[in-house]
Amino acid sequence: MSVNSAFSGGVAVITGAGAGIGAGLARYAGRLGMTVVLADVDADAIAAVRDELRADGATAVDVVCDVRNPEAMQQLADKTYRDIGPVRLLVNNAGVEQFGYLWDTPVANWRRVVDINISGVFHGVRAFLPKMMNTDKQAWVWNLSSVGGVVAIPLQGPYITSKHAVLALTECLYLDVHAAGHSDHIHVQAVVPGAVVSNIFESAGGVDAGPTSDTTAAETQRAAMLDIKAAAMDPLAAAETLFEQAAEGRFYLLTQPDVVGSAMTERANTLASQRPPTPHTKRRFEPAER
Repeated sequence: MSVNSAFSGGVAVITGAGAGIGAGLARYAGRLGMTVVLADVDADAIAAVRDELRADGATAVDVVCDVRNPEAMQQLADKTYRDIGPVRLLVNNAGVEQFGYLWDTPVANWRRVVDINISGVFHGVRAFLPKMMNTDKQAWVWNLSSVGGVVAIPLQGPYITSKHAVLALTECLYLDVHAAGHSDHIHVQAVVPGAVVSNIFESAGGVDAGPTSDTTAAETQRAAMLDIKAAAMDPLAAAETLFEQAAEGRFYLLTQPDVVGSAMTERANTLASQRPPTPHTKRRFEPAER
């Protein structure tokens, strides 16, 4: 199936669409002729993306929505189906980062990561999937994990935990859809990006100053990740790669197949040999091509 035959003319709902890979996916969906529903808590950011898409001739609607709120996600689904049309592509993308040793992580920051990165995906699935399954139209669900979903990294425990969870959630959802008899038209896919340009590191939570908290370690890790950002992949190029792989029918959608694929292989080898985890180096996160 070609990208155009799969997605052109349909409705795409993208959470976390105000920046980074979410905005890149929105821009590429607009270029395919999709009607794009931009959902984010940052009203100014999605308004800017909306205006950009409209200036390029695309149809775009911005909706302020907090994925942590199940009622808000249900309202987003109801509004989309009532006012715009059936959803062909749901992208549960909204996510946040957190730096610092796990024992130094403020409880509020832990909850923020879990509520957005994991529960936000669940709320999206629960709000939209029953409506998508209620027709025989072809539809896709993309849940954003990360290369962090197949590796272990020090000083980023909450984020890495959340992305492992999203990957498992998506694998289980894939099996649920098959078991329920909807796999003929509902395509569940796990998005596993490598380094893609975004502001996730700048806006990441850190560690509160205190007599036992290591704020220096947390901020050193943030600086290291910002260095990686300098060599990261352009979001629009990442989106093009993901749409192409999705149209091919792959389950795991990788922005940088060589780099992310090698991380997946290493994870499999670590589990198979039952070795303790080892930290990953900067080079393993850089894209193979720019």
